[in-house]
Amino acid sequence: MNVVAKTETGRALGDAFAVARDRLPGKGKIADQRREAFEAYERLGLPHRRIEDWKYTDLRALMREVLPLAPAPDAAALGRAAAAVKLRAIDGVRRLVLVDGAFAPDLSDFGNLDKGLSIRPLREVLDAGEDALSAQAFASDTSNPMIALNGAMATDGVVIDIANGTVLAQPLHIVHVASGAAPAAMFTRSLLRLGRDTGVTLVESYLAGEGAKAYQTHDGLIVAIGDDARLDHVRLVEDSVDAFNISSATVTLGAHAHFNTFGLTSGGHVSRYQLTVTCAGEGSNVETNGVNLINGKQHADTTLFVDHAVPHCASREIFRAVVDDRAHSVFQGRIIVRPDAQKTDAKMMTRALLLSDDAEADNKPELEIFADDVTCGHGATTGALDESLLFYMRARGLPEKEAQALLIQAFVGEAIETIASDALREVAIATAQRWLQARA
Repeated sequence: MNVVAKTETGRALGDAFAVARDRLPGKGKIADQRREAFEAYERLGLPHRRIEDWKYTDLRALMREVLPLAPAPDAAALGRAAAAVKLRAIDGVRRLVLVDGAFAPDLSDFGNLDKGLSIRPLREVLDAGEDALSAQAFASDTSNPMIALNGAMATDGVVIDIANGTVLAQPLHIVHVASGAAPAAMFTRSLLRLGRDTGVTLVESYLAGEGAKAYQTHDGLIVAIGDDARLDHVRLVEDSVDAFNISSATVTLGAHAHFNTFGLTSGGHVSRYQLTVTCAGEGSNVETNGVNLINGKQHADTTLFVDHAVPHCASREIFRAVVDDRAHSVFQGRIIVRPDAQKTDAKMMTRALLLSDDAEADNKPELEIFADDVTCGHGATTGALDESLLFYMRARGLPEKEAQALLIQAFVGEAIETIASDALREVAIATAQRWLQARA
């Protein structure tokens, strides 16, 4: 018989959960689901390198413990958050701000909603006892310890519904802000449901207020895309240099639906993004693209799982990593083609650019194919900047750092160009340029 001894850290988190339960919204079935999710996390503990999906991101060594739940933001915290939001404001979007894991209506564009658009704080939905909606928002994968922990501890988020036939011209922008109070953990979970024949662009940003240090962000997003609907998704991670960001997203597509997602990670000490996409309706199309720009001792992990469950679906994955100093980039991409998913067209390519002898990039593309009439492929490369191109540019008067920056921009450009919105593409380019300027 295997006996698992609970560590002092495990006991401390268990005590923190017991204390926090009165602060967590939702009673009855939701409270039971939270307890079951936390028990699943306690059984599994922080993931470690002996678990295949976590072999490159050992949270027992990197994070070591889960911090106590962040307190509700006070006026000072909201003030620091407002300054951070203003500094990274994006024009032309409807902003929805979460501060230290709590929805902040005074910092959000919450009024005058478009016809067919509904936005509510998750806490409000849970406290109202809407069992069906609550159950969908808290559907958890208890085999994944970090998703289970998020389900147990989530304090707030947003629930967004888009009615059939509604196409929103204005992007929605969920902004996660750590206010700068004492180091703590923030747990948020959001739900986005697109009806039939709908369209929307969703932006997610992760920011740090002035003085925010060593905090932890634990975020979850659940998305259901209806038949003939389209979701464009842009995700920008600019956490503080000593922060931890452990996030997950689960996306399900209906028939002839389209999901285009792009993620850029340039901040945080340790980050892990887990995205699971299921093509549940025939004719659906998935584009997943991303860039890691990291240096120092940063560790950034992007893990993608695309499940082709039905025939006639297509998916494309493009991932780029630029790694400097002693940083460590991880890309894990798995495409599974189920036995009934004939006529699947799936391709995946990941490339890493190492700027230092001490930089590390682990790329692990995988295909699991159980159907015979498919077109699938994958590839991975790792290398350094082309010395001949650098020499050519320097011979024409460009300083070395400027020449490197131009080559890096060209390297990541293929992924950034997949962003459908011109304005949001410029935002991503500006984020990449800030990283390049800081490196110089």
